[in-house]
Amino acid sequence: MDFPKRLAVLRKERALTQQALADAIGMHVTQINRYEAGDSQPTLDVIRRLAVALGVTADALIFDKSERGPDETLRLQFETVSQFDEDEKLFVQELLEALILKHQAKQSMQRQQAAKKGKPA
Repeated sequence: MDFPKRLAVLRKERALTQQALADAIGMHVTQINRYEAGDSQPTLDVIRRLAVALGVTADALIFDKSERGPDETLRLQFETVSQFDEDEKLFVQELLEALILKHQAKQSMQRQQAAKKGKPA
């Protein structure tokens, strides 16, 4: 679902009219109509105000659930890790950081190798 549809769905789920949402964020109703029609894109400040007025995160306004966050398996694992004691959480955090750094280094090496192959010798 794209931003205009997501905005309209969130507004309607909260039983707000376009006018009520416009009033809540200090904007003219015509602009809300333009956002929902896809004729205009909000600024970052407006996205922030919309998120506050709708009681959602800016991510919820911009991204589909599948576009952001861990997949379901990782989400369940993170929920389990959140129940660990502080030492265990720290260990998992350090392990993840090490794996992320390793992954980033590997990708950097691959980019460098690809750049070298693309350059004339």
